[in-house]
Amino acid sequence: TSRQVQALADAGAGIVRLAVDSRKDAEAAIEICQQVDANICIDLQENWRLAQLLAPSVAKIRYNPGHLHHHEKSVPWQDKVRRIAQWAAEGNTALRIGVNCGSVDPAQKKMWPPEDSVSPMVASALEHSTLLDEIGFSHYTVSLKDSDPALVVEANRNFALQRPEVPLHLGVTEAGLPPDGVIKTRIAFEQLISRGIGDTIRVSLTLPNDEKNKEVFAGQEILDDIA
Repeated sequence: TSRQVQALADAGAGIVRLAVDSRKDAEAAIEICQQVDANICIDLQENWRLAQLLAPSVAKIRYNPGHLHHHEKSVPWQDKVRRIAQWAAEGNTALRIGVNCGSVDPAQKKMWPPEDSVSPMVASALEHSTLLDEIGFSHYTVSLKDSDPALVVEANRNFALQRPEVPLHLGVTEAGLPPDGVIKTRIAFEQLISRGIGDTIRVSLTLPNDEKNKEVFAGQEILDDIA
């Protein structure tokens, strides 16, 4: 993993994300941070308490609002976010509110028609942004991702209209193999970035581990073409 992270950083990745789902994963991630020259973003998956262990060592922590409802259900999600934000502040670590079409907050999903997948995503992102604002945590970004580029465009445009000052991380999930995956991503990025929406990007392609740095090259090419 350290070799893969370094290859991504050498290719020009400003941030490299690692998924962490156990204490063993977290301890390995901390060791990786010491071995590589890269800004590491940790994807917490469902084990939100690992943020306390990781915050002092990493640049950013991504949590999924939908996942907060799966683990320790007796603890309100608001309390979990407050704790994550507290640990992040103590570790001088940024946060990403990572809303994903595959795991939307169940409470938000109930409030919208089943055919409307965008509104609950946007509502969840707005809700979490407001909570972080209320507790005085400002070092955060938001992502709203789907495998359908049209829905990615709609969700990010809707959020940006309501919270234009919040940085947005753009991406199309499970875009697939190149060149189709690159094309799907390009469709979304061109429509959003050309309107001034988006601050960081990730091109998600199905590639062998030793070729993952091609995601970075694809992203750079898309940005150059948009410019």
